[in-house]
Parts: sequence; C-alpha cells; structure tokens
Amino acid sequence: MGSKQKLAKLMAGEIVLSEQPGSTIRKWREQFKISQKELAENLKVSSSVISDYEGGRRKSPGINVIHRIIDTLIAVDEERGSPMITRFGSLLTGESWGEIVHDIRELMTPINAMDFCDKLKADVIACEELIDRELYGYTVVDSLKAILEFSPLELARIYGSTTQRAVVFSRVSTGRSPMVAIRVTNLKPSIVVIHGTDIEDPVAVKLAEVERIPLAISRLGSLDEILQTLRTIE
Repeated sequence: MGSKQKLAKLMAGEIVLSEQPGSTIRKWREQFKISQKELAENLKVSSSVISDYEGGRRKSPGINVIHRIIDTLIAVDEERGSPMITRFGSLLTGESWGEIVHDIRELMTPINAMDFCDKLKADVIACEELIDRELYGYTVVDSLKAILEFSPLELARIYGSTTQRAVVFSRVSTGRSPMVAIRVTNLKPSIVVIHGTDIEDPVAVKLAEVERIPLAISRLGSLDEILQTLRTIE
C-alpha cells in the first residue's frame, strides 16, 4: 500500500469513528491547506454545504460522501505536487519512528477505557466522569523523545487509523509535557495514560480538564510490563 492509500485510510478511519466528523473533516481540509470554496468547487457543491458539514449543522455525511471528500483533498494535493502526500510518506519511513513509538495497535474488539486502565493498574486523576469511552486502539510512546523530536504533524502519526484510542506516554516525570503536546495538536486521544511518575501534577490535571481528556497514571513497574500487558488485550 502506497503513501496515498495509507493516508486515505487514516483519514477515513478517523472521520468515520470521530464523535464530531464535521470537525475532523475541517481539520484535514486545513491540514491540506484547501479552502472550503476550493473543496466545494471540486465536489461540485456549494460552499455552504461544506460549511454546514464542518459546523455540524448538517447531518453527518455518509461513507460515500466522506470518500469523495478524501479523494478530492488528495487529488488537489496531487495537482499541487503532492506536498501533503510526500510529507506523510516521509513520516512513515522516518528512522526515529521505531525509537519513539514502542507499540501501536488497532483492536479487533473495542475495550472500555476504564477496563483499559484496570489492566495497566492506572488511577484516573482527571476527567473521571468521561472515562466511559470505547477504545479502538492504543499507542505507547517515549514521552521525552516524542516531544523533542516530533513536529505536531508527526505526532499525528501516533493515532494510527483512529483517535478513539489510548496514548500511553512512558518516561514521564510530571505529566505536563505530554499534555502540552496533546494540547497543541489538532488530534486528541480518548484517554492519556502516563508512566514513570507517581506525581499528580496539577498543571497536567488542569490541561486534561481543559481538553476534556481523561488522564491516568499507570502503577505498573516497567515499560516491558506495560507492553506485555497490552498484548494480552484481544
């Protein structure tokens, strides 16, 4: 599968599974640096249709419409010399990827976020009222390397095919840096789990509350233990 197909699959998965598909469409349109007017003209619809989808004023688009939008964004990108496709392809082959992302996996069957926390012996320290979410995947990231080496666009890669996932940050000292990284990206996970500290940092908690993302601290002893435990999830 080429970079274009992988990018299209990532976009489709995220939009379809998003709680706010219109906002997710807008996010991708802006990533491609394509205006509502240009997208509408290529789709042969009025700009108000795109505006209504993105603003949630129109019923969420069906899968056929979503595929048309994705195909159009990619086609316009190709007409411009494929800057977004090329950028995405370079991210996929980056040498630092394997050193930063310890594991990334999509789940055949979703797991409840609270059950996920139980497996990792993780205590929820922020937004516990939002913990009743279904997770369709998880990513385990080296916190320090990700923050130092990944750009906001590169951070988007950690979401795999959907943002309805847990992001587990290892080698954490307080928790505020991972939450700052989450805050400056367009994509948001369903839950953040930090590992490496027992400190309930008030800044990290506040950022989680602002973003309305449950935040938990894993009490497992080592990164290997986390990875082994996650691999037991069906």
